[in-house]
Amino acid sequence: MTNQISGGTVPLVRADVIVIGSGFAGLSAAIEAHNAGSSVVIIEKMHAPGGNSLISDGGIAAAGTEEQKKAGIADTPGLFYKDMMKAGLGINHPELVKTVTDNSKEAYEWLRDYIGVPFLEKIEIFGGHSVPRCFTPEGISGSVIVKKLIQKIKEKNIKIMFHTHFTGFIRNTKGKVTGIEVTENYNYKKGDTGTVKHIMAGKAVILAAGGFGSDIDFRSSQDPRLTGKIDTTNQPSATSESLKAALHIGSCPVHLSHIQLGPWASPDEKGYGDGPSFSEYIVFQRGIVIDPGTGKRFANELADRKTLSDAILETGHPCIGIADSAAVKNSGWNIEKCLKKGIVKQFASPAELASDYGINPVSLEKTIDRFNSFVLEKNDTDFKKPVIDTASEIKTLPFYGIRLWPKVHFTMGGILINKNAQVLDLDGRPVEGLYAAGEVTGGVHGASRLGSCAITECIVLGRIAGMESAK
Repeated sequence: MTNQISGGTVPLVRADVIVIGSGFAGLSAAIEAHNAGSSVVIIEKMHAPGGNSLISDGGIAAAGTEEQKKAGIADTPGLFYKDMMKAGLGINHPELVKTVTDNSKEAYEWLRDYIGVPFLEKIEIFGGHSVPRCFTPEGISGSVIVKKLIQKIKEKNIKIMFHTHFTGFIRNTKGKVTGIEVTENYNYKKGDTGTVKHIMAGKAVILAAGGFGSDIDFRSSQDPRLTGKIDTTNQPSATSESLKAALHIGSCPVHLSHIQLGPWASPDEKGYGDGPSFSEYIVFQRGIVIDPGTGKRFANELADRKTLSDAILETGHPCIGIADSAAVKNSGWNIEKCLKKGIVKQFASPAELASDYGINPVSLEKTIDRFNSFVLEKNDTDFKKPVIDTASEIKTLPFYGIRLWPKVHFTMGGILINKNAQVLDLDGRPVEGLYAAGEVTGGVHGASRLGSCAITECIVLGRIAGMESAK
């Protein structure tokens, strides 16, 4: 519904600010709108808050922090900006990238100090970043952050309407967004079977409904390769209806066909799973990925996600991530869950690993020896992979392996916003009364998102959306 209400008996709810979605961006926006003196209501179509935020690893990238300085890591928002633009192949919108990187330190500190999120002391480096700048919460899960945000939401008595499905915008005769139409008692497995209700906004509506990674029809219309044969790490709720509603009222689309695959995913488990904690935190940083058909490396394991995913897909079959027990120990991560599920396997020798995965043992041995020489020389002359300080030769038994095949993970595209989180129309003008933040928007990441930057984006622009909408 996109027109002004003309009477009727549809029940009404009113608030200054309506937030659609209860992930990182939506919850951050709601808190800041409330802090600015506005009444707020949050709309969530599922039975619980969080969406994809719940199943992320919770890592947030921040530049120029005190923790980095104490660890001797030289980092600035400017360097962070360059890394994001490089990974995005230069098609990122510079104003949005600068907004995210300039405010990344404050976003991290807001989570740590105001929201009370407990973070681990270690600072990680993920593919495409020049330096370690990724902070991970205790528990290594986005659910830790969501729970703390929900605690703050409850402290402030901000209402969340669960099982409430957003179905369209309400606008006045001048085109201003003045509210939304929803279906209450919604069940995503059965569709819109509930009661229609109108929720009116005294000031603004904030769209923070997430991406469309689980929407096979919509994602494959943008990238025909991404059919149902490609698994996704997303929750079932990651669909496109909110995005399409924004497009229907003239919001400008940007980068919709740029859809990121996660190279750390395993085909031996559904969804996000547990394997990524081994591949991303251990294999990519301290181990190697090889093509089982050749027994050789074929890419920089610490390349950005698009580069590495494309390289794996190019082989035409799952590839093998390999690390030794020293890499596991030096990483500080527990892999027992991965081992118990059989996603990660343990081997008494390189020959045993080669046999299990159908790799030529001689080729594998040569590949490991060559990589070990790079570690000793601190220089990967084949693929320019950074040799991190805690890296060591792959030689300490037992060895560990995982099968890797990319899954749909993140949608870089969405609706276009400006640095104040205002949604822009096709002529570049703000859509009055409508703000947006998080994965439903586009332009920040360009062609490829760097790991741990989604949460940075959500917190930075979610907070801005909340503060600006409350005006």
